Amino acid sequence: MNARPRAPAPAPVTHGELELLGTGTSSGVPLIGCACPTCTSTDPRDQRLRTSAVLRFRDPAGIDRVVLIDVSPDHRTQALKSGITRCDGILITHSHVDHVWGLDEVRRYNALMQSPIDLYADTSTLADLGRVYEHIFEPSRNINNSFVANLIAHRVTPGVSIALHGLRLTPFTVLHGRSPVLAWRIETIDGGDGGGVFPLAYCTDVSGFPPDAYTHLRGLRVLVLDMLRFRAHPTHFTVDQSVAHAAEIAAARTVFVHMTHNIRHAELDPRLPASMSLGFDGLRLP
Repeated sequence: MNARPRAPAPAPVTHGELELLGTGTSSGVPLIGCACPTCTSTDPRDQRLRTSAVLRFRDPAGIDRVVLIDVSPDHRTQALKSGITRCDGILITHSHVDHVWGLDEVRRYNALMQSPIDLYADTSTLADLGRVYEHIFEPSRNINNSFVANLIAHRVTPGVSIALHGLRLTPFTVLHGRSPVLAWRIETIDGGDGGGVFPLAYCTDVSGFPPDAYTHLRGLRVLVLDMLRFRAHPTHFTVDQSVAHAAEIAAARTVFVHMTHNIRHAELDPRLPASMSLGFDGLRLP
């Protein structure tokens, strides 16, 4: 008896790349009206727009996809610098101004693609976005038929994965002071490395990891982690705390983001352990 032919294996996700669109804190670097050594530095790595990122990859159907992680107030500038011309999804960590006040700008991707964009956030973040961006999420209430972003909101639950174009996206809870916010673990459904960047975890605005978070921080190729400044802060990791947690997580590569003007790239970066480095705007991983 002839054996049935095997179904071809599904095509893998390939060409995975994470670009850091911004690596600065909520005020950005340089700060308005500041003449400190970092704010007056000529090193482009010391010029930091507000923290956000873009994930690019080729899905199993061979289509090049683009997913944003947060949409900062600097998004238009970031998109022009990065050459972003489409958006297949938006992952939101939390609703603070420096992470979501570029959301109006994504309407341009709607116009280019002639399609809505899926947005993923937790319950409290969706409530905040609905209040601030009523003109987007309740367009029927707009007085004029204005050109606004066309978004499909999806409520996510920490620890429950979603599938998107060959990727498994898992939101999980981290602590931003007393406020729980989301971090994201991103990996391929087929288990491949997608070009060397997966699995990755994106953890911005963190001051502590609940015990459950460590389940999602195992076996990482890339960890993007909050590092605010040297002095203690109630809602962010310090330099020493970030390095200690990165050493415990032991990702193949850790890159730090959300830095203030107290950190000069050329001074701190060479002092970090070999698997760790400071991020900078425009850095592409792996």
